[in-house]
Amino acid sequence: MTERYDCHYCKESLFGKKYVLREENPYCVKCYESLYSNSCEDCKKSIGCNTRDLSYKDRHWHEDCFKCFQCKRSLVDKPFSTKDEQLLCTECYSNEYSSKCHDCKKTIMPGSRKMEHKGNNWHETCFTCQRCQQPIGTKSFIPKENNNFCVPCYEKQFAMQCIQCKKAITTGGVTYREQPWHKDCFLCTSCKQQLSGQRFTSRDDFAYCLNCFCNLYAKKCASCTTPISGLGGSKYISFEERQWHNDCFNCKKCSVSLVGRGFLTERDDILCPECGKDI
Repeated sequence: MTERYDCHYCKESLFGKKYVLREENPYCVKCYESLYSNSCEDCKKSIGCNTRDLSYKDRHWHEDCFKCFQCKRSLVDKPFSTKDEQLLCTECYSNEYSSKCHDCKKTIMPGSRKMEHKGNNWHETCFTCQRCQQPIGTKSFIPKENNNFCVPCYEKQFAMQCIQCKKAITTGGVTYREQPWHKDCFLCTSCKQQLSGQRFTSRDDFAYCLNCFCNLYAKKCASCTTPISGLGGSKYISFEERQWHNDCFNCKKCSVSLVGRGFLTERDDILCPECGKDI
């Protein structure tokens, strides 16, 4: 006698009938579809055993219902995107939601490489230098008047050239006597230290730091022998081709300041009237 083979749910015999195994238990088609079939997201009908069940993120469709929401073309075995839980073919999604190229105005397709700058987007091949028309890619660039330039082209067309090295100044320039310099090129004529950011002066159109200028050209104080710069409004006393710092113009004997007072001289010394009365 043949052993019975019944539906696990309704217990009806499956002999000579189609059935479905689930977790090693047999079900007649009717019971299986009633218990386990998914509902189609589009038509809301059950997806039976005799049709293909297409799923995406726990949602299910009949094969014939798996279509682009907008153009209604089948998406079976084709790339697609979603927007607000609606299925869209790549073309419809791009036309509706993808960025437009700032240069050619065409859609930048999903998955293709794009360049972004200040809220605008470009195809990689459209993001080019205004001067040489070569794609900029990931290289540095400089925007100017709604156009973009690669650094070499910008320097050739717009950047000032350093009066010293003749190379373009892109950042950190210094203007001296209405001429542009790189900071690294604007140096003291004597000691070659950088002058940018510190006080300096000039002689015969050559720039000098204050130390070099004083050592080279300033007169020496007759008393302390250090240079008298005369820069920044500092005062000094001059008498018979000799000069003194204000603070150094004192009586040789009693050291009283002689600034604004009468004085006498004895050879190279200066004396107040009292100390010099016996001369």
